[in-house]
Formats: sequence, structure tokens, C-alpha cells
Amino acid sequence: MHHRSLDPQLLFLLFVNAAVVVAAMVLTGPEFTSAYNFQSMASQVPELGLLALGVMLAMISGNGGIDLSGIALANLAGIVGYQIAVATVDPSVAPLSYILVFSCGALLIGVIGGAINGALIGYAGVTSIIATLGTQLFFTGVAVGLTGGSAQMLGYIPMFDSFGNVPVMGIPLTFALFIIIALAVAAMLKFTKFGTHLFLMGSNAKAAYFAGIPVRSVLFRTFFLSGILASVAGIVIAARTSSVKWDYGTSYVLAAILIAVMAGVRPQGGYGRVVCVVLSASALQLLSSLFNFMALSNFFRDFAWGVLLLMFLAFSRFDYRTWLPMRRPS
Repeated sequence: MHHRSLDPQLLFLLFVNAAVVVAAMVLTGPEFTSAYNFQSMASQVPELGLLALGVMLAMISGNGGIDLSGIALANLAGIVGYQIAVATVDPSVAPLSYILVFSCGALLIGVIGGAINGALIGYAGVTSIIATLGTQLFFTGVAVGLTGGSAQMLGYIPMFDSFGNVPVMGIPLTFALFIIIALAVAAMLKFTKFGTHLFLMGSNAKAAYFAGIPVRSVLFRTFFLSGILASVAGIVIAARTSSVKWDYGTSYVLAAILIAVMAGVRPQGGYGRVVCVVLSASALQLLSSLFNFMALSNFFRDFAWGVLLLMFLAFSRFDYRTWLPMRRPS
């Protein structure tokens, strides 16, 4: 009987998470492992994690697939959701209706933005890096135009603030939502025809085309889903910070790509695991919190993310088998 071996990338990420926690305890003391700090970190993971799931889907599609527009679309979704909600509902009178209108408005922008990206890449044939770089600038320009470049303050809405910041049974609600969405994405990739087509297309786009897989439709749906994930991230950001702004999370594009690559998602396409993306996002958040405890600047953090990304990209291209001596046939 053959036993399936554990995924080495999964073991590696488990080791990284544990190693960062141990290093943080040595460098900063026991405060790092307090329940409050872990809850604070867990509430920050969903923003990056949702964007990284979108990047993962784009990368699995192959042919250099990438989505650079995620945080710009998330910010625009939050801004439009806020402006629709504040124009139609008084949060002090009907807070639940306000939250629902805000969320529906934000999700609508995610649907529209994802459809634009999907149409450009899937049906117009524009390379994803060019298409999403262009839409990133477009989404940012619209967001600046709507706000004049200033932050929009939601104010204190108890129900919304509780969703973004108050744990239930020790677990932040935003983190619970992220895990539910991650499980749904994992199930979609594993059990649906779309997931099968996406992996096959990423492995060999030409073979997938001749096998009858609707390549254009799969690409459209991939970037459409990435847009929806970005809009959910926009809702989470608004709930956690009680504000929306066009330039929130300027380093999130780099961080989301780093999470996906660190999770073992192949830049050339055809492979990726949701559980590894979740563990990769948690590892990056642990590192970020460690840097904060050590009072290191955000510039150092961005530098570290860039170095890590280059290291993992180089590692993904390395094949240890080329360094092993050739075995002669017996």
C-alpha cells in the first residue's frame, strides 16, 4: 500500500510559522504570544489573504498570469460602497441596512472591475500584466476623482466596527470570513469543472485549447473571481479601519504576489494550493508584527518583502536534480 507523502511546501510553511513565533518570543518577549496580539494579527490577515487568493487564481491560469489591480479595486469598492450607503441610509437609524447597502455597492464594483479585467484578458487577448496594470491605474484614478484624494471616514458604526475588530469566542469575524472563503475557493478548484479546466490550462494552454477547454471563458471567470475577492477585501478594510482611501495598502500588490509565490504557486501556472496560501499569509503577518515589535520602519519591511520575493522566485526556478550525478543505466 502506498502512502501519500506530505506536501513539502506545506511542511515548509508550517515550519516558517513556528520559527517566526519562536524567534519573536526570543527577540521581543512573551507579549508577542499574548491572546490580544494573535487576535490583532488574525484580524489583519484577511486583507492580504483575499488579495493573495486572487493572485493565486491568476497565476494558476498560466502564461504569466497575474493580477496587479487587486488593492486598487479593493479601495475603489470601499469608496463607492461608502458613497452609495451614506447617500441612501442613515447609519444611526438603520445600521444593518447601511452595512448591507455598503457591502452590495462594494461587491458590485468588484463584479464590474473583475468583468473588465476578464474581458480584456480572456476575450480581447491583452496580456494580464499589461491589462491589470492599466486597470490598476484606472481604478485608482476613479477613486481619486470621487474623493479628491482625501480619506472618507465612516465614523463609529458599532455593528460594522464589531465585525472588523471584535473577536467572537476569541476569533475575529473577518478572519472567520476569510477561512470560509478560502475553503470555498479550495472546494471550487478541487471539485468543479472550472477548477479542473483552470489547472489544465495553466499546465498547457495549447493542449487545453485543442482538448476543447473554453480557454477564453476560463480566463474571464478567473479574473472575474479575483475582482470579487478584491471587493470583499475592500469591505474588510473599511470595517477594520472605519475609513476608505484611494491609496490604502500601497505595498499590498507586492505582498500579495509574495504570499502566492511563497505558497508554492508556480509563476508559470498549473499549480497552487489554497491551504498553502493561508499559511503563507499568516507567516507574512507574523513577520510584519515582529518588525512592528522591533520598531523597524515600514521601508525596511517593504525591502524585506522584495528580497523574499526575489529569493522565492529564484528558488522556484531551481531544480536540485540538475546538481545530482547522472546515474548510469545498469
